[in-house]
Amino acid sequence: MSFQNYWLFLPACFALNMAFSPNNMLSLSNGARDGVRYSILAAFGRLLAFAVMIGIAGFGLGALLLASETLFTVLKFGGAAYLVWLGIKLFNSQPVDLGGAVNDKQTIAELPYEKLRRLAKQEFLVAAGNPKAILIFTAFFPQFVDQSAYTTSFLMLGATFLLLELVAIAIYALIGARLRIFTNSAKGFRWFNRVSGSMMIAFGVVLAFLRRPAA
Repeated sequence: MSFQNYWLFLPACFALNMAFSPNNMLSLSNGARDGVRYSILAAFGRLLAFAVMIGIAGFGLGALLLASETLFTVLKFGGAAYLVWLGIKLFNSQPVDLGGAVNDKQTIAELPYEKLRRLAKQEFLVAAGNPKAILIFTAFFPQFVDQSAYTTSFLMLGATFLLLELVAIAIYALIGARLRIFTNSAKGFRWFNRVSGSMMIAFGVVLAFLRRPAA
């Protein structure tokens, strides 16, 4: 692909990476609750899902998926239901002890690896259950692909997207960590959980009304 097209792709792509989305909401919430390191490491579950989606779109299967009303509907409502469930769970979650002490049975029982695996699984499922991601890779990427070197250029665009996504993840995790400082009380963090949960539920409702692109 030409350098001119690539330099046009970069800012447009990063704008998509930074857009407030269910996954970025997770990075924000995880950063506030568990810290930057956990938030970034957990988000590799999201990157894995996106890498699979990029591969699907690269082989042209993304267009077939979006063209199938049944598959699109199943993916859409499955993803919406998971977001609503996750939002309710976050809304009702207990505030953490910001001083670093353990204050509930779940935290006592949960080892660091188990917590990381759980958070990464959440990131993966939220990303995989959002058909808008497939739409981005299927409709947005081809505008910048060099048809004379399709595979190479598509891989380059995909790698760039994942790298910029990691940058966006770090930014949201850092913002979450800063919010943790401002919500330095149990009451403040309880309200943060409620706001975060409500927004996740809203994302689920919006996703449920997402229309399949016209063929």
